[in-house]
Amino acid sequence: MAAEKSAMVVVMGIDDSEHSYYALQWVLGHFFSVPGTFKLVVVHAQPSPSYSVGLSGPVGFFGAGAADALPYVEADLKKISTRVISKAKELCSASKMNDVVYEVVEGDPRNILPEAVEKYHADMLVVGSHGYGAIKRAVLGSVSDHCAHHAHCSVMIVKKPKPKH
Repeated sequence: MAAEKSAMVVVMGIDDSEHSYYALQWVLGHFFSVPGTFKLVVVHAQPSPSYSVGLSGPVGFFGAGAADALPYVEADLKKISTRVISKAKELCSASKMNDVVYEVVEGDPRNILPEAVEKYHADMLVVGSHGYGAIKRAVLGSVSDHCAHHAHCSVMIVKKPKPKH
């Protein structure tokens, strides 16, 4: 008696960008047309509120200290995460993909996505590309580049096509 072949696990890193949503649509259109072949895990890495407040400096909103701004930043980050997951659910539902795991994890996506690969024993990690040039990548860091080097599975970077002139 042959063992059943299990579905390939694909972890999809997503943020609140058109590049991420394009990558999710691309994956849904190309991988998930045959039911049961792939299992999809959508992961959104939510920045830490203290990290976000730290980026704004010691003085936050309306002259308030960073500690005073923390609840506002935390609430805003949760709203963004809710919007990201809602949009992902909408796209998956439109593609008739209902068996999806959605997860929001607080932290840097460069760490969260490789950890999700390990947690779900993923066969592939898919991320979108923002299309930054070398200077922006050097300053901001590239999540896709980091994941390509640190995730213990194949990594697919989906680029949104540039409009032709």
